[in-house]
Amino acid sequence: MGSWRLYAAVAAGGFRRYATYRAATAAGVFTNTVFGVVLVHTYLALWDERPHLGGYDQAQAVTYVWLGQCLYATLAIQGGGAERDLMERIRTGEIAVDLYRPADLQLWWLAGDLGRALFQMLGRGVIPFLFGAAFFPMALPTDVTPWAAFTVTLLLAAVVSFAIRHLAALSVFWLMDGMGVNQALMVTGIFFSGMVLPLNAFPGAFGEVVRVLPWAAQIQMPADVLMGETSALRALAFQAAWAVALLAAGRLVQSAATRRVVVQGG
Repeated sequence: MGSWRLYAAVAAGGFRRYATYRAATAAGVFTNTVFGVVLVHTYLALWDERPHLGGYDQAQAVTYVWLGQCLYATLAIQGGGAERDLMERIRTGEIAVDLYRPADLQLWWLAGDLGRALFQMLGRGVIPFLFGAAFFPMALPTDVTPWAAFTVTLLLAAVVSFAIRHLAALSVFWLMDGMGVNQALMVTGIFFSGMVLPLNAFPGAFGEVVRVLPWAAQIQMPADVLMGETSALRALAFQAAWAVALLAAGRLVQSAATRRVVVQGG
């Protein structure tokens, strides 16, 4: 119980840390709202030409846009979450302090990132989503059950997102710099998560591939659960499988990395 209180405190610290940046949060709300409006009109024009693209009608396409804007910072789609700090601590050698803490290294960073994600959703994601619901037709359920399932998919999406970024951050143990890794996270995050276009709209074999990659667990699965396009059980199983696989891979890589850590003076 004591260890779980520790990780809860770390998560609360992550929440409070990002809550202090009020101006940045307000700017993020404005940016996501503006980009949401631009994307909605782009999607509406595209869906006028290609009705039911990806199996969505226009209301579902609009819902997908605003959900993406809600989750953009929440899931650190382009990076910018806990992995940035972890990369820097590995590069400078401060990771040695983390390794001496009486806590699990992976769970410590996961807890902090979940706290960050919760604030980003409440502070930056909810307002654009409500704006979209107020001014555009959206396909939102009226029953509480889909919303409950959707909430669980958001938690699993945050875990999968962290697990991907954690693995990327660990590469700095070998690369000694995270700049290129951050750029790769930005590109893969935007493209494979479906931020630009729903993964359901990707054609042929390529579409089949991108829909089984872990990035699909971040936006596509929560969106399809919310709009009733897939069963909650299937989506949760998909997300949970990737979460377990990626966290396990992270533990293996972390174990290999920490065995080779050399810090000046120790």
